[in-house]
Amino acid sequence: MSSQTYIPGSCNIGQGEVRRRQTVALIGAVLSLATLAGFISTNASPMSRLSIFVPLAVASIGWIQSRKKFCLAYGFMGTFNFGKLGQLSKVTSPAERAADRKVALSILFQSLLLAAALTAIVVALPL
Repeated sequence: MSSQTYIPGSCNIGQGEVRRRQTVALIGAVLSLATLAGFISTNASPMSRLSIFVPLAVASIGWIQSRKKFCLAYGFMGTFNFGKLGQLSKVTSPAERAADRKVALSILFQSLLLAAALTAIVVALPL
């Protein structure tokens, strides 16, 4: 999608905001890899490895938002941004806000499901 306009339930962020989410995804991935390296070097127990869920969730949320060009927080707040970073516009239509909230919930669910699946893999690894 190369759109630079607000599309209810489909696209609520422009290129600058997409880059910001890509950065968040990268930071989450680096933190996840550093955490995994720490687990390997300390021979961490499977229960303690559950803590990798948090950085994996950060990476997943950033990645899915950047791929979909949709910010889940903006979707919940009823806003969008295609201008300067931080320059939000309000969604005025209740139907459009409802569509955005539905997509925001979907992104949140997908992100947490991905983070949970990756966490399960890390917990199952024979370290």
